[in-house]
Amino acid sequence: MGEFTIKDVARMCGVGVSTVSRAINNHPDINPETKEKIMKVIEENHYIPNNSARNLKRTESNTIAILIKGIDNPFFLAMFKTFEQELGYQDYTFMLQRVQQEEDELAVAQELAKEKRLRGIIFLGGRVDREAKEFRALGIPYVLCTFAPDKSMLTPEVNYISIDDEEESYRIVDYLCNLGHRKIAIIRPTYSDRGIGRTRYSGYVRALKKHGIEVDPGLVLYMKDDIEAFTPANGYAVTKELLETGREFTALFTMSDTTAIGACKALLEAGKRVPEDYSVVGFDGIDMALYYHPSLTTICQPKEEMARASIKMLLDLIEEHPVKNNQQIFKAELRPGESTNNNKK
Repeated sequence: MGEFTIKDVARMCGVGVSTVSRAINNHPDINPETKEKIMKVIEENHYIPNNSARNLKRTESNTIAILIKGIDNPFFLAMFKTFEQELGYQDYTFMLQRVQQEEDELAVAQELAKEKRLRGIIFLGGRVDREAKEFRALGIPYVLCTFAPDKSMLTPEVNYISIDDEEESYRIVDYLCNLGHRKIAIIRPTYSDRGIGRTRYSGYVRALKKHGIEVDPGLVLYMKDDIEAFTPANGYAVTKELLETGREFTALFTMSDTTAIGACKALLEAGKRVPEDYSVVGFDGIDMALYYHPSLTTICQPKEEMARASIKMLLDLIEEHPVKNNQQIFKAELRPGESTNNNKK
């Protein structure tokens, strides 16, 4: 029989090697019951920790990085409290790293992983045109939260927690069509967008097609490059320009609640009424959408549930516990508000 190693201890206890190392080094980042179980196996098998196991104490951190594109978006802000609570329960800390719209979040993650000796990373927002090998190159566990790679690039090894953005977008545009709207404008991210904007646009196109409506290029509007994406300011600027063109439309799908709020301001300033003249729908289900007047019709994402599921999956990956489902799709809710009405034009 070969030498009894730290890997044998980990296997017998059903934990990862790093967990055994933390038990050996009296690290506070470990469940007391788990530590007791590990130390009992060590004693019973007369295992003597070597220097490499002890040296992990000096190099290991208990920090999780949250990389976020759109840190000013209230939708993400609502998730931070859940992240902080869930990681705190497990004696982990987390750091927030803002990723600018023009930055490559994966390049930022790779740099952070080297500099901060991270235990894992959660991505909030990002590109959907990623391949699995790009994430493998990180060398540490990760979870994509609130978005998933494009289906053409999706493989079983990619870890994500999300809603079905295309399906939920389809659902809210289908809702507008069922209210009698046929001239539905859409505000989407810039033409070069490689994030959830193009996924939600696919849902918009599919809903129109179901109702026999051709996409009108004149009603496909792009957010301003020089204004932060998915903000009230961007929604306001784009909608103001749309009104100035004189193009006919009866409803507007903005892809986010914050963009919708800016769009409503532009409509109201122009002397238009919501929803009597124009119906407006958002996406995300932020609290502001409920208390804005008129309250927004929107798709409510289960923010807290997705945040908790992301933390659980990431910690299971870190501890090398079995992950039953590493690709989880959550159901969103279509919440009708006061911003939509039957089309009477």
